[in-house]
Amino acid sequence: MDAPLLVGWTESRTDLLTAAAVVVTHLGSTLAMAVVALVTGVRLWLAHRRADAVFVVGAMTGAQLAFRGLKELLDRPRPPEDGRLVHAVSESLPSGHATTAIVVIGTLVVLAWPARPPVARARLLAAAALWVGAVGLTRVYLGVHWFSDVLAGWLVGGAWLAICVTAWSWWRARTAQAAPGAVTNRGR
Repeated sequence: MDAPLLVGWTESRTDLLTAAAVVVTHLGSTLAMAVVALVTGVRLWLAHRRADAVFVVGAMTGAQLAFRGLKELLDRPRPPEDGRLVHAVSESLPSGHATTAIVVIGTLVVLAWPARPPVARARLLAAAALWVGAVGLTRVYLGVHWFSDVLAGWLVGGAWLAICVTAWSWWRARTAQAAPGAVTNRGR
């Protein structure tokens, strides 16, 4: 599955698609996602939404640890260097871009969800899925990941996000029970 997909994508490259893929891959990088999580976490903390801040920053930190640990453990080589259009280091499986994109964007969707009407929720979910999908697919298009690396990144990130959402929801419910009548909306 991996080799034919990689060959098909690399043979269909155009200057315009390549330029767009480079922009998306940089905006969806593990560093960029970490900055988004950190800035969001600081803003939430300053707004006294401490549980939400810990949720976002903790989810990102855990995602970083998970994908880096798995890369080290699995030690899968990247696609051949002659087909790469951007520089990439470390092992290939899972894709860190795919992992962190789904986790960070997922946490933002979870936090924004309660305040949105149904139509806005559908748009939010569609935009998030489009972004996470685009980030992952650029990694294959640019020749630095196999498709299975990206798929594994989405699965690892999705599983970690589910764990984080469960823990965050449990914590919010627990603190709401501990302080009846207290304002607990969205992590306060």
